[in-house]
Amino acid sequence: MLSVSYNPVYNARIPSMFPLSRSGCGAILVSVLFLALPVLASPWQPSEIQLARKIAAVTGPGAMAVDISNSSPLRNGEVEEIRQGLLDELALFGLHSVASEQAAATIRITLSANLQEYVWVAEIRQGNSEPSVVMVTTPRPETTAPEHPAPELILHKALIWTGDNRILDVALTAGNQAQMIVLEAESISLHVLQSGHWLPEGRVPITHSRPWPRDLRGRLLLRKDHLFDAYLPGVQCRSVAVAPLAISCRESDDPWPLSYDPLALSAFFAPTRNFFTGVLSPGIQKKTSTLPFYSAAALPRDRYTLWAFAAVDGQVHWLDGMTEQVEKLGWGDDIVSLHSGCGSGWQILATEKSRGAQEALAAFEVADREPIAVSNPVEFENSISALWPDADSATATAIVQNAETDKYEAYRISPTCGQ
Repeated sequence: MLSVSYNPVYNARIPSMFPLSRSGCGAILVSVLFLALPVLASPWQPSEIQLARKIAAVTGPGAMAVDISNSSPLRNGEVEEIRQGLLDELALFGLHSVASEQAAATIRITLSANLQEYVWVAEIRQGNSEPSVVMVTTPRPETTAPEHPAPELILHKALIWTGDNRILDVALTAGNQAQMIVLEAESISLHVLQSGHWLPEGRVPITHSRPWPRDLRGRLLLRKDHLFDAYLPGVQCRSVAVAPLAISCRESDDPWPLSYDPLALSAFFAPTRNFFTGVLSPGIQKKTSTLPFYSAAALPRDRYTLWAFAAVDGQVHWLDGMTEQVEKLGWGDDIVSLHSGCGSGWQILATEKSRGAQEALAAFEVADREPIAVSNPVEFENSISALWPDADSATATAIVQNAETDKYEAYRISPTCGQ
């Protein structure tokens, strides 16, 4: 068999060649050498290549649907960089991202971490076969916590209502005559402000065919074409548009609004429990569900809205429509958005355990899913049973039961910018 070997040979310079000047050809040579320099790769590229190779070994080339969720400390920008890098590497193996209904394989990638390393897990589903799981790890770099100079925020609490019956929510209307609507377990009452005092204007019962769950929750939302809607587990009530106060209640499994426009998002409430099921309507871009949760808060960004969910697992789930990140922050079950106008404009108001049964509220700035406390804590003598945003999102209503008097109290929480 003919064997051919190639040995590199250095050719001496041809005497007739013109020397390169500092301009002209010399500049061309410098440009060529500059273009030949290696481009610095992403620090995640080795892991992206490794995971893409393992996925391709299972699926082979073809169409795939890819979903990436983040439960690690990675920031939103890093997750997006990894997502694009993985798609690029998978394309080199002949795997192309398409919509789920057109895909031959569904790949669910979870970015997680422990104290020493990042762990990326891909669950691969093809047709009716059992799912395959592949995984890669990469060491976590040692980083220092970034500094986020945040303006001080001062929270104020003002007692607006107290009563013997359990209060679920309180709403204050704006206009020529201030009105207060109080939602209790079995009735809704209306009060008007006269000479600095709230005077009763009417009370109507709430009709329901099934007993309420033990830990009852309820929500009031002010409306433009009528006074309010009231949401309770398995029941929705609607007020009339004109006085006197009257409501019509019906059994309903419609989702509860989590916020007012333009941040409109609703979620389905478990009728026999005290939390939301996790199914969202209409969803946050591609994300239509999350873990069951107690409360949610929205933070508007330039191009998207970041949502925080206080989940039943005791952690905060961050959703931006593309990714989901999970953090253990030590917050309580109740969080709301607060449009203070201070700092970035929007903060999260969250409950925190204080001492014993006492609970406190504090405001947090969130820079790329990194909450930083920016307010003084507002303390309560007992745990907060309800925390809902008001119609303008500039204030919130907190409900507690006074440990000494056993009465229920409603407080309005309002922020001012610190000096």
